Amino acid sequence: MKTQIDQILLEEGIITKDQLKESQKILSESGKPLGEILIEKGFATQKDVLRAVSKQLSIPFLEKITEQMIDPSLLNNVPLKFLRKHIVIPVIFEGQKTIITTNPRDLEPIDNIALLLKGTVGVAISTSKIITDAINKYYPFETSKEMMKELKEEGEGEIDLGAIEEKDIMEMANEAPIVKLVNHIIFQAIKEDSSDIHIEPFEKELKVRYRVDGVLYERMLPPKRYQDAIISRIKIMANLDIAEKRLPQDGRIEVRVGDRPIDIRLSVLPCSSGERVAMRLLDKTKGIINLKHLNFSDRDYKIIIKNIERPNGIILISGPTGSGKTTTLYAILNRLNQTSVNIITVEDPVEYKINGVNQVHVKEEIGLTFANALRSILRQDPDIILIGEIRDKETAEIATQAALTGHLVLSTIHTNNAPATITRLIDMGVEPFLIASSLVCAMSQRLVRQLCDNCKQIYKPDPEMIRKIGLTQTQAKDITFYKAIGCDECINTGYKGRIAIFEIMEIDDEMAHLIVERSDTTVIKQKAIEKGMITLGQDGLRYIKEGKTTIDEVLSVAFVEEAIEEFGA
Repeated sequence: MKTQIDQILLEEGIITKDQLKESQKILSESGKPLGEILIEKGFATQKDVLRAVSKQLSIPFLEKITEQMIDPSLLNNVPLKFLRKHIVIPVIFEGQKTIITTNPRDLEPIDNIALLLKGTVGVAISTSKIITDAINKYYPFETSKEMMKELKEEGEGEIDLGAIEEKDIMEMANEAPIVKLVNHIIFQAIKEDSSDIHIEPFEKELKVRYRVDGVLYERMLPPKRYQDAIISRIKIMANLDIAEKRLPQDGRIEVRVGDRPIDIRLSVLPCSSGERVAMRLLDKTKGIINLKHLNFSDRDYKIIIKNIERPNGIILISGPTGSGKTTTLYAILNRLNQTSVNIITVEDPVEYKINGVNQVHVKEEIGLTFANALRSILRQDPDIILIGEIRDKETAEIATQAALTGHLVLSTIHTNNAPATITRLIDMGVEPFLIASSLVCAMSQRLVRQLCDNCKQIYKPDPEMIRKIGLTQTQAKDITFYKAIGCDECINTGYKGRIAIFEIMEIDDEMAHLIVERSDTTVIKQKAIEKGMITLGQDGLRYIKEGKTTIDEVLSVAFVEEAIEEFGA
């Protein structure tokens, strides 16, 4: 007789006897499967339960589904809706046709796929997320070339731009060619985990570029003659005026890819060769990151926690556009969000909705500016206020007054580093004594690309690069350096995902004294370093030592003090 799942989970220390007893009681009352109860109660994850099932049934558990396992001819035999409904996918595993499922005891979908695939098939098990992600990523749709061919076959007659409907853009097989092409552009960008899509008209060509991990890559060259049709289709999706081609327009598109709702912010700008479109993609399913998962150093994490738990004061985050400031702010808000506090935000625009937080969307065209919204917010009895960005003296002064009257204020500001935040506020016209009294913490951040674990390669950097990153030759001997190579897993970039580096400056009495004296940024920075501040470059060096990123990546976003030891030591 095979070992029961509960025994396997007990033996592996996943659940306790008390948790099992509680779950069995619910099982006798509800009749639900034990695994489902354990997951619902939070005693075990889906992965824990499915690993136990794989041991019980002696079938493989797969941690990931790679491109090498995918055979498009197998996927072509099974309808997309069927795969997604039953959360199954056929692959080639260890040289055999294999059906990966979350529920190997549900034989009907397995038998149906086995009939379609003809021949002997194996069965493996994996989580619903891994299977769904693989379906979304690898299911074979028409390629760009096939779509271009279809566009040519449509001829020079009237082009069907299609009506906008609330539907899944993966289910686009019967749409008009232009509709399919625009859906394909969006779908492919989401598939590659892009943050932005750029559709750029030039004199003789139309380019489509995707921004992946902060870098733009050319992905498609649709026929120039379909430029107006493509732009018009996108405008229809965003409910914009397709007849207006002289003025810039902004809009929003909401689409779904499988079970993932995607919010697209859209900007159309008239240029000399036609209208240029920029689209920012926001995946609502990714949600808000836990503050712990932002990978602060131990010193920085303690300072952040200490300061966000203050009853009043201003915490400012600086960095260029796209450096993850909003992500960090939302992570802090998520940590502070409790029923006992009143949190109100004023943002432009509201990027992610947070349950229990009142979020105000700035609309400058009707006079709802950051400053005006802030004045009204202060009459709403808030405990914590988030301001999307401090842009002018008026907003800065209201934020300062709010902090001095017992509110915790979180905001962003555009400066190069944490100490420069002080100078920027003074330049805006805020009195130094007000800054010294209200500012409790200033931080700066950047994003660096993370090396792909599948293809990164050990190498020895030349002495000049070692000096540039602030290391001596002696220090470098104990570090394993990696460089980016490129493979199928990372779309041949050598990088996969991004991580943040931070610089956090706490304002104590000594720092406040320097602010009141209008000390130079260099003096403030030096004092902060003496007090233990980790600079952006030093924080980046931490990731180089851990083998997570490269010297080039850190140097591209942060200045690093050169090694003190003589070159070549």
